[in-house]
Amino acid sequence: MSREAAGAAAVGGGARNTPARISIWAASLGAGLIAGIVMTPVLWLLYGGLYTFCVFVTGVVAIPAGHLGRRRGKRLGGRDRGLALAGIVTGWLLVLFALLLVLAYAGLVAGAAVLVDSA
Repeated sequence: MSREAAGAAAVGGGARNTPARISIWAASLGAGLIAGIVMTPVLWLLYGGLYTFCVFVTGVVAIPAGHLGRRRGKRLGGRDRGLALAGIVTGWLLVLFALLLVLAYAGLVAGAAVLVDSA
């Protein structure tokens, strides 16, 4: 059976695009973490490294899973390709946000050092 015939049979059989679904779940989890950071800034100050690590990891999971989902969606006749693209875009935004959190945390530490040193 050729690859195209297998893909057509899979579409008719209700095949799932699991990488696309994993990508969007990871992206949603990362977005939820960002919402948690915005709603509870004191917790971010206490556990900033943990929040940042989790946001970065969810973005890193979402990006390759989204690419796999796009590739598999192409074989499945376009099933969940948009979902996978949303996971890719959100994954890159999560990675960017994690890097901005690292810079913000470093800025807070450096600012506190300057204030302590000048006192």
